[in-house]
Parts: sequence; C-alpha cells; structure tokens
Amino acid sequence: MNTLPPPPEPLLLPVQDPRARNLVLDYADMHALVAELVLPGDASMYVMSAMETSRELIRHSYYRYEFATVAVTHSLFALEHVLAERLAANEPLHLLIARAADAGLITAGLAAELDRSRLLRDKLAQGSESSAALHPIRAVALVRAVFDAVGMLLRPPSAAEAAAADVAGAQPEGGLARLWEDHLRALFPDGFRGVDFDGVDLVLLDAGVAGLVQRELKGGLDESGIACLWGCIADLDKIVPLINEEYCASYFTKLRTMAQATAAPYILTAT
Repeated sequence: MNTLPPPPEPLLLPVQDPRARNLVLDYADMHALVAELVLPGDASMYVMSAMETSRELIRHSYYRYEFATVAVTHSLFALEHVLAERLAANEPLHLLIARAADAGLITAGLAAELDRSRLLRDKLAQGSESSAALHPIRAVALVRAVFDAVGMLLRPPSAAEAAAADVAGAQPEGGLARLWEDHLRALFPDGFRGVDFDGVDLVLLDAGVAGLVQRELKGGLDESGIACLWGCIADLDKIVPLINEEYCASYFTKLRTMAQATAAPYILTAT
C-alpha cells in the first residue's frame, strides 16, 4: 500500500484583480502609486510596522482590490497610537483627532480627512460598508493623510504647531485652503461611484484633483504635477456640462473651481 501523501498541487501565480484593470498597466506601476508614502524615520517599531503594512496593502491591491480599504483601516492603528502618546490621553479616536486639531498639532483639513478614515472603519465594523469600499487611488489619499499626520505629531511641539499653521495659513481667507476644507466636508455624490462621462471616471478624477491640491498646499507642484493638473481641468471642463444631476453637477463644479485655484500660480508656466 502506498502511504505517501499525493504531491501538492502546483501553486498558481497571482493575477491582476479585474477591478484594478484600469488602475495601472502592470504591477510595477503600483510602486509609483505609493512612492509618496514615506515612512518617518523617528517612529517606533510598532508605528513603522503598521504604516509599512498599510503601504504594502495598497501596492498589493493590484492583486486583491479589497486590500486598498484594509490599508486605510490598518493605518489607523499607527495614527491612534501616536495620537495617544502625543496627547497623553486614552480616548476614542475621533476625540483624539479633534484634540490634536484644537491644539494646532494637525490642520483642520487634515483632521477632516483622518475622520473620514475613522468613519469608514466604523462602518466596516457595523457591516454597513464592505471591504471593497475604496478605490486604491482614494485609499492612497487617505493613507497619505495618516502618514502626514504621524509625521507632524512626531515632531517637537513647537515645530508641529508651526507646520500646522504654515499649511493652514498658506492661502488667504477664501483661497485654496478654504476651498480644500470645504471639499473635505462634501460627500461624494451617491450613485456616481464607478460612473464615467465621455471616458472620464468620476472617482479617479476626484481623487486625482484632491491629491494635487494636497501637494500644492504642502509645498507646490513639480512639472509632472502641473501637467496632471491641467489634464484634470480639461477633463472637468469636458464632463461638468454633461452631468444632469444637481448635486453631482454642483460637486464637480466646485472641484473645477478648486482645481483652477490650484493652477493659478502656474498659468505663466503653462503659457
């Protein structure tokens, strides 16, 4: 009698998740998608591990779309840990975020973005949202907010407060910073996720503009960023007249206004 176990089945190589088909051309392009998620060198091993895992989950959402949403919720472990240490408080995450903003340790806009991630985590726990809630592009923006917040919170108090004030005060009243904060409070139009107009995906366009605005507020755009911004404005000019739902049209009209405000310093560069 042959008592040896049967030979194992050959392992199948992972393949691209069909839902990520329009995200990048191949897996190598995922590296560029997460290139801005740079780990802070002065974080604890626990925080570094949570942040690195979040970044790699986004990278591997190429193979499993749900990893993008998991990346955002996992990044909150690092955020909550750093907030609790920085504020010397053991409170729910939403209170820690609010206290950090009130103390000037993070900007109001950044706090709003962090709270979006916290709300998503709560919805997942309650079963009212699924692990496929986020497109990887949007996940990058939310995880980047955690990376930015952790970086600010790990600085000495005076430096963190100065950085928060610089970002918040970089634009005059009613300028780009105000437009950005208004945008963070706005909800993406219901029923328009996965919708495109004339070949322009609304979620990707929204996330693309948001990422460029954040980069502009944090120090300015390079040549590739400026080129991407003009492309987004061209897409907004094309799709806004095609939207026949009132709230969605208003949302993307305001997005176009914010994109144009971001582009204002670069008009001479473009010409």
